[in-house]
Amino acid sequence: MDEPTLWARLRRRWQRDAAPDSRSSASADAGGRHHAQATDSLRALLDDDRIPATVRRALGTDFERLEAMLRKLERDELHIAVFGRVSVGKSALANALVGEPVFEVGVLHGTTREARPRPWREFAGNGVHLIDTPGIDELDGEARERLAFEVASVSDLVVFVVDGDMTSRERDALAVLARTERPILLVLNKADRYGDDERERLLARLREHAAGFVAANDVVAVSAHPAPMRRLRRDAAGHEHEEAVGREADITALRDRLGAIVEREGRTLAALNASLFAGRVSDDIGARIVEARRELAARVIRQYCIAKSLAVALNPVPVADLLAAGALDAALVMHLARVYGLPLTQREAGGLIATICAQLAALMGAIWGVHLVASALKGLSAGVSTVLTAGAQGALAWYATELVGRAAERYLAAGKSWGERGAKRVVRDIVESLDRDSILREARDEILARLRGTDARR
Repeated sequence: MDEPTLWARLRRRWQRDAAPDSRSSASADAGGRHHAQATDSLRALLDDDRIPATVRRALGTDFERLEAMLRKLERDELHIAVFGRVSVGKSALANALVGEPVFEVGVLHGTTREARPRPWREFAGNGVHLIDTPGIDELDGEARERLAFEVASVSDLVVFVVDGDMTSRERDALAVLARTERPILLVLNKADRYGDDERERLLARLREHAAGFVAANDVVAVSAHPAPMRRLRRDAAGHEHEEAVGREADITALRDRLGAIVEREGRTLAALNASLFAGRVSDDIGARIVEARRELAARVIRQYCIAKSLAVALNPVPVADLLAAGALDAALVMHLARVYGLPLTQREAGGLIATICAQLAALMGAIWGVHLVASALKGLSAGVSTVLTAGAQGALAWYATELVGRAAERYLAAGKSWGERGAKRVVRDIVESLDRDSILREARDEILARLRGTDARR
């Protein structure tokens, strides 16, 4: 399996740069460009006045994150999340990297209760910040586990910490994190518990588990808080005493790897992560706008269905009601065009209706025949028979308006295009997707209720 797309791109760029000086210069130039592009992109998305207020409210949390990411880019920061199960030594590792005990370390499950960034080292601005996340397997920590994943997904790089062979839960978590498209370093902590041969076998096993998610040289071993070494000490009287001698942390492999990544691609990583998140938010915005437009279009179509069916039912002049119906169809199409932000002229609306009706006539000629017969019969009827005939004709008008509106909406939703399949297939799909009998029953009941209400008021 190939490496993740983002990480693979960065690696290929490093390999193309031959000399160290040119590599540093090229990375710095590219990082600056990426940083500026991402900053402009986030600011444009946040300031886009075309995004409806309802969509902004629905995606409020995502917009807050976008603002936080923009501030992070403007401060030139890189965020690294330290991620893993409870008690694998995440906080101890973060403390060893920072060089002071800024993160709480404890023996109880769930020592880390919240994600908190701490500065680590300077680079091109305010520097690198480590974020210690809650453990992913706390007994009562569902909310904290969710927080851990959220923090990791919006960080620029993830240090995934294990203390032995990976559990199935850890492998699942690694796969989820890999889908966030950011580089991951897999770190075997507490390596001092293993002999040299056992440690190498364990690293090889971890590389097998991480294949496709983490590059082989990004799987490293560390000892963030080595267990004290036991030794015998002889006192002045010649008596032997066992004592514990503390040992310094050994995180050289991880420090060197992170340092290389930060120096070469730190700004690019921050820019790409922000851009990836902005892209996901932009997709969500687009989907919600489309859904909002569809809901509004459905309400508009229903309003015109009611208006047209009543106009047809109440008009006592045979055939003249059909002319009024045609005018309402044109108004409907122009209204839908405004909903989708693609205004149509009256001529364009008429042409679109003609195209739709031509396809409908080919599919449903019998309906239009019944419609015309009902229009003629209405002029020859009186009393209850007129109401029943009007109800039937109005129901057909409702159904026809539903078809015209749905077809016009599909055309507008595709950006004034029928797509590759053309108008005929689109109209056919709409006809086949609608339950005609159900719509006619609903329309007839609605019309008769309104007609009786009109008669009662008279």
